[in-house]
Amino acid sequence: MSRQSLLRAVAHPFLLSLSCFALANAAQADLKLCNATSSRVGVAIGYQDKTGWATEGWWNIASQTCETLLKGALPSRFVYVHAIDYDRGGEWGGKSDMCTTDKSFAIRGVQDCEKRGYKRTGFFLKSIPARRRNGPSA
Repeated sequence: MSRQSLLRAVAHPFLLSLSCFALANAAQADLKLCNATSSRVGVAIGYQDKTGWATEGWWNIASQTCETLLKGALPSRFVYVHAIDYDRGGEWGGKSDMCTTDKSFAIRGVQDCEKRGYKRTGFFLKSIPARRRNGPSA
């Protein structure tokens, strides 16, 4: 199976899991992501807050489980996501380039990733409904 076919074959369950962004309660709008696949998945997120763009990762999410990625008020109504299927190979990305590394990271800014010693990685956009966030609009 080609990498492109694999990406199409495994993308659907993960994309469905993104609808599982959930909150603990209205005052504590945690960002939770659920992995609906049969594989272990590594996840990185990107978002814009009051001081600019940030990317964070990697969260390792076991098959059929959920993980809280951000605690408290969400900084934006949009979150960008990049994920890697550790077991079957492939990844879920997009056309919005942001900075990552191979190890755990928290990076400020999305420009000049390579010049700053990071990887340039494609993320896809996920909008969070207004009732599911408690931070400022982006």
